Formats: sequence, structure tokens, C-alpha cells
Amino acid sequence: MVQKAKILLVDDRPENLLALEAILSALDQTLVRASSGEEALKALLTDDFAVILLDVQMPGMDGFETAAHIKRRERTRDIPIIFLTAINHGPHHTFRGYAAGAVDYISKPFDPWVLRAKVSVFVELYMKNCQLREQAALLRLQLEGGRADGAGGDKEPAGLLAELSARLASVEEQAEALSKQLDESADAAAVATAAHLERKLNGLRRVLDALEPGVGTGSVAAQD
Repeated sequence: MVQKAKILLVDDRPENLLALEAILSALDQTLVRASSGEEALKALLTDDFAVILLDVQMPGMDGFETAAHIKRRERTRDIPIIFLTAINHGPHHTFRGYAAGAVDYISKPFDPWVLRAKVSVFVELYMKNCQLREQAALLRLQLEGGRADGAGGDKEPAGLLAELSARLASVEEQAEALSKQLDESADAAAVATAAHLERKLNGLRRVLDALEPGVGTGSVAAQD
């Protein structure tokens, strides 16, 4: 069963949160509410999120300050942030949003379809990264199993490598389709994230290609 991604919605006005939920419900992911910057930071302590939709104008800790805290934390610094604002103070205000670490800056009222499309791209990238981490975990298990079993344990590592290769091929196929979709959307932040994912996939594929011929001969352990 594929686990759903979590999307953090941060806004001090309940009606705005309700509107965001209505727009994003079609993505069929887990939507988490936060009515303040402090509440958002608390949620980020325990859960992993694919993307954060963050209102700029909030009493107390505003969106810029909240984003600064998010980017300072190692656990959360790479989560994409989309700023939402009901006012437009011009280029300087927009620049401040990007300087705070936002991947996008959208003024209200926004086009629901555009917002949903942007969020869906980051959800897809998040899911691909989750799959990649799973492949890496399986690879570590294979390496540890090869060291523990020695020459007599060649059958199980071979099976794990075959499973890893098949899973990785599936992720590579989905990542390629996503890259083609991003080429059309021309969202610079999403394209950069996708390119980073592609480099990770290429690195993992090279490791698997190097391991496969040596299964059962002791060459896996010899690579340390």
C-alpha cells in the first residue's frame, strides 16, 4: 500500500484553510492544518511533509519568520515552501519571500487549478524520493547480508539485488515521465529538484550494476 504524502497548510484564518482543503482534496493526500507559525513548527517536529503552503500575513510569527525557522532546521530545510499572500507589495516583497527560501510566491485570489498543479509536482517528487530511500535501505540490507553470510549466502543477496533492480527500474521510469512533464511546466525550482533526484537514481543504478556481477564471489564485501 502506497503511503500518502502530507501537505502542511498554514493560515490564521479558518476559512482560508477550508478553501485550501477544498482545492487540494482532489490530490488524495493527507492535509494537515496549522493556524499559526508556532503550530506549524510544532507539526514539523514529528511529521515529514512533501510541501508547505504558508500564508505570509499572520499575527505574531508571520510567514517570513516561520520560513526562516524551517530553513534553519536540518530536518526541514529541504521541504518546498509555497508562500500565499492576499496583498502585493511589489517586487521587494516578492524578493523577500524567495530570500526566505520559498520555491514559489502566489498572490490571492489564486487560480485553484494552478495551485493544485504546482502542489502535485512537489508531491510526486516527494514520493519518488521516498521510493529512492527504500531502494537504498534494501541495498544496505543486501550488503550487510553478503558480509554476514559469506560465500554460502549468495542466493539471498542475489534475490535482493534482483528485487532492488526491478524496484529501481520502476522508479526510473516514473522519474523520466515526471521530468518530461516538468519540461513543459518550466517551474525552475521543481526542475532543479527533479534533476537532483535523477542524479541520485543514476548513482544507485551504477552501484547496482557494479554489484550484480560479483554476487556469490565475495566481491561485494571486497568493495569496502
